[in-house]
Amino acid sequence: MIMPDHLHLFVRGSADFELGQWIRMLKRTLSAAISAAPPHWQPGFFDHLMRNGESYSEKWNYVWQNPVRANLIAEPMEWPYQGEIGYLPYE
Repeated sequence: MIMPDHLHLFVRGSADFELGQWIRMLKRTLSAAISAAPPHWQPGFFDHLMRNGESYSEKWNYVWQNPVRANLIAEPMEWPYQGEIGYLPYE
């Protein structure tokens, strides 16, 4: 079972990175791979900019525990749809 209504992503780009454009392309690419009829996505997205005082590990733990809080699994390691594509250094 997948999270029924949302997903979490950690994304980092260069100074000229356009998150909205990146999300549009991600949604378009994923929609092409989904066999169910559209619509697949709600309009827009919610973002959170991590600032200097925030803990990356605290945010990652929140995401990691999300399917547990949703009562989809008992332990985070049971979740088959987790992973890390690449390390995002925090400066």
